[in-house]
Amino acid sequence: MTDQSDPGVEGTVARPGGVSYLRIPARDVPESADFYRAVFGWQLRGSAAEPSFSDGTGHVIGHWRTDLPAAGEAGVLPYIYVTDLDATMRAAIGRGAELVTPPYPEGNLWVATIRDPAGNVIGIWQDGPRG
Repeated sequence: MTDQSDPGVEGTVARPGGVSYLRIPARDVPESADFYRAVFGWQLRGSAAEPSFSDGTGHVIGHWRTDLPAAGEAGVLPYIYVTDLDATMRAAIGRGAELVTPPYPEGNLWVATIRDPAGNVIGIWQDGPRG
């Protein structure tokens, strides 16, 4: 019998054409997991030593990997939507991130890039005016 309240893979991450899985480089997996949980509200699963995650929407899952080089400014640059860019930057910096590109307007959006504690560069953005 199937649990009708569980949407399963088709209802969460298996969306044709959608980004669904990330392997994120990490120097220290628990540290990276704690950073993304605390700053972006990602849900952690699995063991504390080898956690996996669901992003804040539940549509993207993945793992942190110590066998991958940090993702710097070159290549694909993921951007994470936040509701308060300034508060997110403060939280990220307070947990070991570094500001790479200060906030700048892009139309009615505000965008910045940070380097997470493992050295990965990621973008953060919010819609509308800054607080």
